[in-house]
Amino acid sequence: MTAPGQAPAAVVLVRPHAFRPNPLTLADNAFQAAAAGEDPAVLARRAHDEVTALADALADAGVRVHLFDDPEPDRPDSVFPNNWLSTHADGRVALFPMYAENRRRERRGDVVEFLKAAYRVHEVVDLSGLEHDGVFLEGTGAMVLDHVARVAYVARSRRVDPVALDRFCRGFGYEPVVFDAVDAGGRAVYHTNVLMSVAGEYALAGLELLPSAAERSRLAERLAAGGRTVVPLTAAQVGEFAGNALEVQGSDGPVLALSARAAASLTREQRAAVEASARLLPVAVPTVELAGGSVRCMIAGVHLEPRSAVVPVSVPESVPA
Repeated sequence: MTAPGQAPAAVVLVRPHAFRPNPLTLADNAFQAAAAGEDPAVLARRAHDEVTALADALADAGVRVHLFDDPEPDRPDSVFPNNWLSTHADGRVALFPMYAENRRRERRGDVVEFLKAAYRVHEVVDLSGLEHDGVFLEGTGAMVLDHVARVAYVARSRRVDPVALDRFCRGFGYEPVVFDAVDAGGRAVYHTNVLMSVAGEYALAGLELLPSAAERSRLAERLAAGGRTVVPLTAAQVGEFAGNALEVQGSDGPVLALSARAAASLTREQRAAVEASARLLPVAVPTVELAGGSVRCMIAGVHLEPRSAVVPVSVPESVPA
């Protein structure tokens, strides 16, 4: 049975109308690809449709989906709301400082107000003012949170500042476990959630991206400490976004949401380790992946208590910007 509180039963998705790979994030995101020669309108339509397909798949699995549209032309990465928003079972919502200037407008008051109306939110903790001091912490992209053991796993990068990390961890009661992780070119992995995912009974982890043997051992031991099965991923699998997955709670039990590309890269043994407690839910998002993130980046989990006693599962609801 999935550890209570780790897999959210509700999620926020943002469906962009003007998606494109962000030129301001290309320098430090090795997972990103330039969309040279692509018709911008076609690219945007494909990304729009991929978010719709993800929303449909999650809803069909029994996950409560809150789908917001984004018609704005100057928010190229708005499809990744988990970088600016996190929610917590104690009734708090956190807003985060973003590294790229053109991503800071992704923070949306209407999303926060919707959450306050639909769920029991007693405080919004806004860390975004740290941007003015050049201090950044890109949410559950920069951190992979173990909500049960209260651990924040963090790969060092320019997207996570120690000052902001300390403030978040102290305020929200998480122990930071910080390590170095690098790609094949020796560059720091830009977001922790592309190389690992913590679920209820297992954890996917690209351990071989950690150059320090001591940090590899420490990370594996911490992930296994709560009884989870650690599923090591190769660097090649991380490059296929196999680490960029999120376990969510469906109506018939937990499902692991990941891209079709990521699922295809898993070995039979890795699939079996996941399927011992969760069902794989692959969705094809090749256009969105051009921006350097995949399915996990597209999902902001809702860990809040619904205001009504029971929130029925329905088809995805689209909330206009």
